[in-house]
Amino acid sequence: MEKRILIVDDDTDICALLSRFLNRHGYQTETAFSGSKALELLKGSKFDLVVSDFRLGDTDGLKLLEKLHAEDIHLPVIIITGYSDIKMAVNVIKAGALDYVTKPLIPDEILLMIRKALGEDTSGADDVSRVKTQNARKQTSSPSFLIGKSKSAIELYRQIDLVSPTNYSVIIYGESGSGKEAVARSIHDRSERRSKPFVAMDCGAISKELAGSELFGHEKGSFTGAINSKIGHFELANGGTLFLDEIGNLGYDIQVSMLRVIQERKLKRIGGNKEIDLDVRIVIASNENLANAFRNGKFREDLYHRFNEFTINVPPLRERSKDIIPFAEHFLKEANMELGREISGFSDEVKDIFLQYSWPGNIRELKNIIKRSTLLTNGELILPEALPPELTGGNVSTLISSNQNHNDFRNDQQQIPKVVTNLKEAALEAEYETIMNVLQKVQFNKSKAARLLNIDRKTLYNKMKHYNLLNEQDGTSV
Repeated sequence: MEKRILIVDDDTDICALLSRFLNRHGYQTETAFSGSKALELLKGSKFDLVVSDFRLGDTDGLKLLEKLHAEDIHLPVIIITGYSDIKMAVNVIKAGALDYVTKPLIPDEILLMIRKALGEDTSGADDVSRVKTQNARKQTSSPSFLIGKSKSAIELYRQIDLVSPTNYSVIIYGESGSGKEAVARSIHDRSERRSKPFVAMDCGAISKELAGSELFGHEKGSFTGAINSKIGHFELANGGTLFLDEIGNLGYDIQVSMLRVIQERKLKRIGGNKEIDLDVRIVIASNENLANAFRNGKFREDLYHRFNEFTINVPPLRERSKDIIPFAEHFLKEANMELGREISGFSDEVKDIFLQYSWPGNIRELKNIIKRSTLLTNGELILPEALPPELTGGNVSTLISSNQNHNDFRNDQQQIPKVVTNLKEAALEAEYETIMNVLQKVQFNKSKAARLLNIDRKTLYNKMKHYNLLNEQDGTSV
């Protein structure tokens, strides 16, 4: 059945041209020259997609989207604009538009956009907009940022490409280990600030007493233990991007000081009198909803609104099944290089286990499991025997057929992890398993994990660092 598209534009020539072009490609079209006529048609007939100019005679794209939502009309909307205004584009996306395209219209570009919006096969199409963003990625993308193939991944990258050229503050939501810092780095690498510093700070790994010093710096002698002057993260990131992970862990007093710094674009180090001018883009991340946090009195509402200029939700790995095996293969290449191995891939059984597992620790968990499995594997493929029990349920057994020769038997024996007889090693292994089980249970929320393990956050942080459960580059969670 042919898909029906409503074209909305007060320029009758554009309506006629678009209509003829889409008719030739097998779509039914109707045209409306005003927002009110568009609403009338949408209430009376069923359409699969709306393509609308942003500036209409009686309304604009934002107001049209609001009216559609008010009338409970939910369908994909593509906005056309003759103004290459990134702020407007961000606003229409936030208001619910699927995508936007600028005039002059490129036929192949808008056709591909429509096909993607309708869920049709776009293989072999000339994706003009994708080419532009891919070229930008080749020039500026961080090597730690993995490009996935799932629908949610493609949408994630589209939002990154959209907001990166702006100076908007960004809130990144996502479960622990889902790659929030990689998203923040990617935003920085695609921005005009790419040549300036990207500074990351894990707010959950720093005590409340030291948070002010870490953020704003301090002068020598300003408090007990201040032996030397210290430059804070805001100052280190001047001109570039400051990424604040787990920002909900900051104390209320620090939030007040941060709000003042953001508003005035100036800071004073603790114990200092000199004002330092700041030009910093702030990207924050949280695995809890900050809107709920301020309603519950855990986060300042005014600070939340300062940050909430654009929001990105990073999908968990379990919702990105198409990305699991490509990501695993990427991490295997890294592990091969690090350990000097030449493992070629994974057995089919391991791939099935990966696809069936829920990945509570997300990309971080996948990366660590690949590194561990690579270390335990001496053959060409990673087999189930090399996987930790949380993936296999502890039921993996090595089957050796009776016709195997002695060399095959020896090779299989090498695949089986040795039994630990050293008490110290056994204790460390048990501690590692306990910490991993608790982290997975709380989706790698370090505050909750520390409480369940009955240790303080700093002790947990040090143990995670010891067991290589943190990002090696800067000591923050992946």
